[in-house]
Amino acid sequence: ALNALNSDVLRELANVLLDLELDTEVKVVILTGAGEKAFVAGADIAEMAQIDPPAASEFSRKGQQTMLFIEQMKKPVIAAVNGFALGGGCELAMMCDFIIAADTAKFGQPEINLGVIPGAGGTQRLTRFVGKSKAMEMCLTGRMMDAEEAERTGLVSRIVPADDLLTEAISVAEKIAEKSRPSVLIA
Repeated sequence: ALNALNSDVLRELANVLLDLELDTEVKVVILTGAGEKAFVAGADIAEMAQIDPPAASEFSRKGQQTMLFIEQMKKPVIAAVNGFALGGGCELAMMCDFIIAADTAKFGQPEINLGVIPGAGGTQRLTRFVGKSKAMEMCLTGRMMDAEEAERTGLVSRIVPADDLLTEAISVAEKIAEKSRPSVLIA
């Protein structure tokens, strides 16, 4: 469902990221969503509706751990956002070192529409990227930002046509991989 984050996806993502971090052949990581409609449309609401508060707390904790791992990876991580990056998807993209967005990308923290707030640091990170006023408006109204506005505000590094997104992300990753290893490792 639009690459929604559920327990299985978070577990698999954490395992893959750990493997990539430990693999000495991997120099750069690209995260993107399957299909054209979404990078990640947020948490899997269907799963969330069926779990009790302790399980919801555990889900949130696992999500935060996975996202923090991305932020702390020693290898550069590029988010190639190919559609909706909402809620946890927007937070996931912000954890990456930079974002390349398809011209069809949309960003937002619409959790307010479900009666909750962003659960993985979205309120703080979004403020750092787009400023307090715009972040507050997005978090308090659920308004989405298109790719052009996201680039203007500094949330994304660049916009490319949707059909060229992965090719461009790979090209950038290859340029980074050509550089001296110690100079691109992130401390």
